[in-house]
Amino acid sequence: MIDPSAKIHTSAIVHPNAVIGANVEIGAFTCVDDEVEIGEGTWVGSHVVIKGPTKIGRNNKIYQFASIGEDCQDKKYAGERTFLEIGDANVIREHCTFHRGTVQDQCLTKVGSRNLFMVNVHVAHDCMIGDDCIFANNATLAGHVHIGDWVIFGGLAAIHQFGRVGSHAFIAGMAALNKDVPPYVMAAGHYATPFGINSEGLRRRGFSAEAISAVKRAYKELYRSGKTLDEVMPVLEAMAQDEPAVAPFVEFLKKNERGIIRP
Repeated sequence: MIDPSAKIHTSAIVHPNAVIGANVEIGAFTCVDDEVEIGEGTWVGSHVVIKGPTKIGRNNKIYQFASIGEDCQDKKYAGERTFLEIGDANVIREHCTFHRGTVQDQCLTKVGSRNLFMVNVHVAHDCMIGDDCIFANNATLAGHVHIGDWVIFGGLAAIHQFGRVGSHAFIAGMAALNKDVPPYVMAAGHYATPFGINSEGLRRRGFSAEAISAVKRAYKELYRSGKTLDEVMPVLEAMAQDEPAVAPFVEFLKKNERGIIRP
């Protein structure tokens, strides 16, 4: 189950049922448990613990003292068979903790690709994280949290259970989220409130000036028009017909259950 090209330190402990792909490197004193799969080109540093069932994709970098795929901290968890999936090309720095899912949700915690998790980031049970996100030091995701693509979390930011953050949102350092953050929105404070859209991030990612302008108009309709969410939805739907960049706003708000952050 170990590819001949894999480089495993002699002090590492790798379960005989683990699947280790081509050109994987595993450092000193790392423990890889049963039902763990590590994809081609992934580098695992020293003193890492990876517990299964966990599937890790290709070309990830996992630094020392990370704990990947451990049982969750939900008191309802009773040892059921649950899972963690991690995509490709993620960087997981020191002391990060990723927990598997629970039967109360989909039994799965899932992380996309090309994300950066800085020191001490916690990804709790049943979280769903998209691609190309950045989580700065000590960012904390509670259970059942859903994060879109290209989201940035500042250091020490935290989000409540079942919270959602839409794609391209920016969460400032030490922000506390007890409500959902729509796509594109910048959030800061305790508890967090909206501070416009992440226009600089959108420019860096190739959004046209017209698309950014449309997103700004949608933001103003949502937060400055004085309309209720029910009243503003038809307006946003009409705007999305003319500018596709507004459509993520509409889709996110249609699934609103916890409420969104407000000024």
